[in-house]
Amino acid sequence: MRFLSAVLSVLLVVLGCTQIPEGLEPVKGFDVERYLGKWYEIARLDHAFERGLGNVTAEYSRGSGDEIQVLNRGFDIQKGQWREIRGVARFIGEKNIGSLEVSFFGPFWGGYHIIALDGENYAYVMVAGPSRSYLWILSREKSLDEQILTDLISRAKAWGFETDRLIFVEHDMPVMDVSDARMPG
Repeated sequence: MRFLSAVLSVLLVVLGCTQIPEGLEPVKGFDVERYLGKWYEIARLDHAFERGLGNVTAEYSRGSGDEIQVLNRGFDIQKGQWREIRGVARFIGEKNIGSLEVSFFGPFWGGYHIIALDGENYAYVMVAGPSRSYLWILSREKSLDEQILTDLISRAKAWGFETDRLIFVEHDMPVMDVSDARMPG
């Protein structure tokens, strides 16, 4: 009986992992075509899957059907090597609302909710996960105007995110790119 109860608890958690945190609204008028391409991670709340990474980027491209291909990449500072993971995203509801789910591990999906977006140029975005423990600020450039960043952080704080725990991502770390690697010889 305990096992069944544990399994049901896990299922409830997994099934609830795509919801938007209470009190938040995803952006409306979202245009996925304008969103595709490369984004630089400016700030994030800490999580094990990104811990110790710098030069972090997320790249979105068209997949099959309505799916969006996701490539997250970052440089592991301690190990001195790149880490990347591929996944897929899809809309939870209407395609003009910035509320998606993303999967990197088979049948497990997590919420990806765009809660702030530069609607004019698609130059910056703020994304929440399924709870207020997940927050990312992304930009099309390696840095973001200080006033815009301050505004986004203030909004996140007002929405209940622990902004004092934000990690600001370094993007100009010296690393050897795979394309720079030379074969011994």
